Amino acid sequence: MSEHVHVRLNQGLGVSENGELVEHLSCRCGATWTKSYQVQGDDSE
Repeated sequence: MSEHVHVRLNQGLGVSENGELVEHLSCRCGATWTKSYQVQGDDSE
């Protein structure tokens, strides 16, 4: 009996309507994940 280990492969990055960085990941088995990161920047630009 074998045990499956998810390998998260990066499928791309994007920006949400709220300005968050969104990372899309998937495994060869078909499982998918989406991670969102709050971007904190300097407003002085």
